[in-house]
Amino acid sequence: MNRQRMIVTVALMGLLCSAASVAQFGQRGRRGINYGTDGRVDRRGVPDWKIDDNFTEDVFTFVRIRYRSMGRWGWQTDYPDADLNFSWRLQQLTSLHTDPDGVILDLTDPRLFDYPFIYVIEPGYIYLEEDERAALRSYLLNGGFMMVDDFWGDEEWAGFYRELKQVFPDREPQELPLDHPIFHCVYDLQERPQIPAIGFAQPMANGEIYTAQGPGTEEVHYRGLFDDDGRMMAIICHNTDLGDGWEREAEDPWYFREFSEKKAYPLGINIIFYAMTH
Repeated sequence: MNRQRMIVTVALMGLLCSAASVAQFGQRGRRGINYGTDGRVDRRGVPDWKIDDNFTEDVFTFVRIRYRSMGRWGWQTDYPDADLNFSWRLQQLTSLHTDPDGVILDLTDPRLFDYPFIYVIEPGYIYLEEDERAALRSYLLNGGFMMVDDFWGDEEWAGFYRELKQVFPDREPQELPLDHPIFHCVYDLQERPQIPAIGFAQPMANGEIYTAQGPGTEEVHYRGLFDDDGRMMAIICHNTDLGDGWEREAEDPWYFREFSEKKAYPLGINIIFYAMTH
């Protein structure tokens, strides 16, 4: 994990100054997942690129975790568009050499420790087997970083929290204030954004936008989980959905402008930068 982490310290210096430079691309409305003869997922308009031969072992790879519970309807949410689009934005908006495809891994896969960053989605009803818990505990305590995303309301928080305490019974997630560096390290965010799924975003008559998704979802939470040395091992994004902001690249220009461009991509890039340099 150290080699990939070190290269990011200088790689992000090529970042464009404003998320307003992002322009939509591609076709969305994906139904099912198709693969080409080369085994790669159909990109459906997402730009492709070749990894520089000099960086084949030093690219950043977006790793999505496949957990056993809930079937594919949990871990596979927003796949593959979120992963492909976000990887492209990292490649486009930063000098970070990025794998165009990303990787899906089980927590128990020995290759897990080759990657410094993992993404866990829709964990509100997650249940990990003991070997998955042990692998996640070891990964995080040995320098890995986990981003948890897209779960909503008190019931889903309670479900995730119960499982988190099985992994780390002696640790409590801590609310991250707006002045935490993760909100400012690349893009200087002026809020802790709530990013709704595309069908829930509603403009209101007073010019504001309703972003909650039912009772218990009105307030967004970004919580950190820390090791004994104060290093953040995980960011837990509750009552928000960065993955949908990445996935819905060309479905709705208004949603793209308000949530993908201004919030989901900037915060996602901040999280990667923070995870790889702290």
